[in-house]
Amino acid sequence: MHPTARSRLFVLTKEFHSKRSLSSRELIERDDKFGGRHFKPLPVVLTRGEGVHVWDVEGKRYLDFLAGFATVNQGHCHPRLVKVMKEQAGKLAHTSRAFYSEPHGALGEYLTKLLGWDRFLPMNTGVEAGDTAIKVARRWGYRIKKIPKNEATVVFAKNNFCGRSIAALSASTDPNCYTDFGPYVPRFDKVPYNDLNALEQKFRQDPTICAFMVEPIQGEAGVVIPNDGYLKGVRDLCTKYNVLWIADEVQTGLCRTGKRLAVDHENQRPDILILGKALSGGMYPVSGILADSQIMLCLETGSHGSTFGGSPLGNRVALEAVKVLEEENLAENARELGEIVRRELERLPKEIATEFRGRGLLAGLVINKDFAEGWDICLKLKEAGLLTRPAHGQILRISPPLTITKEQLEEGLDILTTVLKSYK
Repeated sequence: MHPTARSRLFVLTKEFHSKRSLSSRELIERDDKFGGRHFKPLPVVLTRGEGVHVWDVEGKRYLDFLAGFATVNQGHCHPRLVKVMKEQAGKLAHTSRAFYSEPHGALGEYLTKLLGWDRFLPMNTGVEAGDTAIKVARRWGYRIKKIPKNEATVVFAKNNFCGRSIAALSASTDPNCYTDFGPYVPRFDKVPYNDLNALEQKFRQDPTICAFMVEPIQGEAGVVIPNDGYLKGVRDLCTKYNVLWIADEVQTGLCRTGKRLAVDHENQRPDILILGKALSGGMYPVSGILADSQIMLCLETGSHGSTFGGSPLGNRVALEAVKVLEEENLAENARELGEIVRRELERLPKEIATEFRGRGLLAGLVINKDFAEGWDICLKLKEAGLLTRPAHGQILRISPPLTITKEQLEEGLDILTTVLKSYK
């Protein structure tokens, strides 16, 4: 090695190792200097997680009431997930779908038999699975419904959150998605959420609609739960007008709301189901769609693909992650503990919180604007040992890992209510 290059390598190595003991403030400053802009993070630097707890670099322990936006349903670093990830990473991590691998079929068989569709197509992130569902629906629209070429329309519920891709931005009604990101995907239409009359009017007026994509509970919008019967109405209308119902359960699926799927609260079956987040327990990005063969096989060989989607590592971890949810009865735990959350937080006076919204352990507490800003409350909660974030400024998210115990939940609720009642 050239002496100059060796000298530079020595300096870089020395600098790297010297930064292992940086303080939270120094680490945050480094992120702000070298990182691109994403979320606005709370001023805490996390270094370790176990179960429902996380620790910062100074060693302070926190209860996690966010769970990676409802991703680590199985808890941080679940021992079973760590074990299979180590095993698979040391055996075969990646091949691409250019070849067969054992975990791909194993995950597909398990999910289809458990959830009741013919086929599973794996991807990586939730937004990729959403984009895939739209591709499949359009292909079905042309090949099965016989919509004229390039006229297939997809309808979305307003105030949705599908991710950050150009397609997801195009599907959104959030003003932040429409500043200097265009042009947008054509033939994306929107209707009000939880409004069956508006949906039927849209279906009746436009025969080019191939699909309606909706979250059974709108998570990012602030845990907005539709009226009883809405999901059944969506199913009936989609069947009546020959439109595919795409259920976006990236956040609501896999036991978060007290059922395996949020659509199970009304015993309804969408044509395409989107899963993500908790599908791998936060260990590795895994998402995908489930559908029956007539729909799924509209994508023939070569019409879709992903370098990492369906990797041996991702599929092996995902299979274990779903087994953990089933075998540890985490849907039932979410249902039971969700009732405690509701009971405790609905007691808060209206001058503090104007509304509680929740199902299972997916909940939101609407803080009165005259009382405090949601961000400021989250800062106080951090100091008291509990982590979460606000949605839309005033809605405190309450979505801890589903492995949380009654005692741990009550500890977190005590922190939350104490901070709120003592806030000045």
